[in-house]
Amino acid sequence: MEILFIYPWPKKSSDSYFLSKLKWSLFSSLASASDDLVCQTIVAVTPKKHSIKMVDEATEKVDFDEETDLVAISTLTRSAPRAYEIADEFRKRGKKVVLGGWHVSALPDEAKQHADSIVIGEGEDIFPQLLKDLEKDKLKPCYEQDKIVNLDKVPILSKEERKKFKSGPFSQSIQISKGCPVGCNFCSISYRKFGNIHRKRSVENVIKEIQTIPQKLIGFADPSLTIDTKYTKQLFKALKGENKIFSCEGNANVLGRDDELLKLAKEAGCTAWYVGFESVSQETIDSIGKTTNKVENYKSVIKKIHHHGMRVEGAFIFGFDTDTPTVFDETINTIKNWDLDLVDISILTPYPGTPLFDYLDKDNRILTRDWELYDSIHVVHKPKQMTPKELADGVQKVWEEFYSPFKTIKRAAYSVKLGKYPLISSVLRNYLYYRVSKKALVIPTSLTISN
Repeated sequence: MEILFIYPWPKKSSDSYFLSKLKWSLFSSLASASDDLVCQTIVAVTPKKHSIKMVDEATEKVDFDEETDLVAISTLTRSAPRAYEIADEFRKRGKKVVLGGWHVSALPDEAKQHADSIVIGEGEDIFPQLLKDLEKDKLKPCYEQDKIVNLDKVPILSKEERKKFKSGPFSQSIQISKGCPVGCNFCSISYRKFGNIHRKRSVENVIKEIQTIPQKLIGFADPSLTIDTKYTKQLFKALKGENKIFSCEGNANVLGRDDELLKLAKEAGCTAWYVGFESVSQETIDSIGKTTNKVENYKSVIKKIHHHGMRVEGAFIFGFDTDTPTVFDETINTIKNWDLDLVDISILTPYPGTPLFDYLDKDNRILTRDWELYDSIHVVHKPKQMTPKELADGVQKVWEEFYSPFKTIKRAAYSVKLGKYPLISSVLRNYLYYRVSKKALVIPTSLTISN
């Protein structure tokens, strides 16, 4: 069969969102490479007798006259409206359409209206069975994951197969684990089916895949590499001889105390850790259930990572119920002496399927269900202690303050002592974040906000 796999692109994506995608394409990290990883997984589990053509709308147009037996579309929340639009158009032309991805799993009844079949949960085991049913003209309207996927049984792509993917010219993403037991109430990972169960590929399996990646730079697109440090240390030891440069995400509590882990990470080729600090308020941290974080230790965590020769990108979110209009200046004043190399600043986004969404929806504080605005740079909920405009303006202020031209240059220059790759990465990402900081954050235009 001929299969057309499409990764849709939000029509309303702003300049800021485009730049945020560009930064990941240059130096992979975290889940922003999710479109590429989903494509890789689908190709890997599809029997060789079938042919797959992939279209990423970020770089190419969808041809609705494409001859194909099946249109498969994976979507996140922000791209769901476009996914539905594409699906509806293909179905009008008599094509079979299957929808999957995070958003479909969270809102299956919504997705069913636009597809012949939907996939709920992880698709590694489901997709091959779906293709068998389609060949027999017995496609089911819904396929739902009923067991944990054995990650080691997912085939590894060959070097030739990898050439099909339009990854960044310098980097490639890889995912070696799934699930996160921490359970932050705003995170979609822990609250999907089996999402709170941390599962890992064997170290041998991971190394085998890494050896098929031609790029020197890789990004681990995992929720955290500090959940099982025994495993991660084994991985870093095995990576030491592979001559790769990489970045990854970790939790503050482990990074602040485990010198052996940091030493092994550096020796293996790690140049940067992405750390979800989330807030400078311990009250806020406690309210979201992030038990791994103690604000009083943040500065020493950063210092320790720097001591081992790696840079730190800290993630902060604004718009929690505990946040007041003073949180923006408090954050600026608190982090100015932390020597962070980068900060990633987001507006709290209540993704469907999370406890946060359910709580805000029940409290009648969801401002819009225009899913394209669920991108962490638009205000889509009514904050408890400030107006939506105050939230947007405050986040813009933090962006502009941290990424002022002088501070941006100063941070980039600091990276010289960390070596060539951290320097290149720091310069590029500081510049791209600086560009983002110049773009105004947008409140949904369909809303009239008077308070």
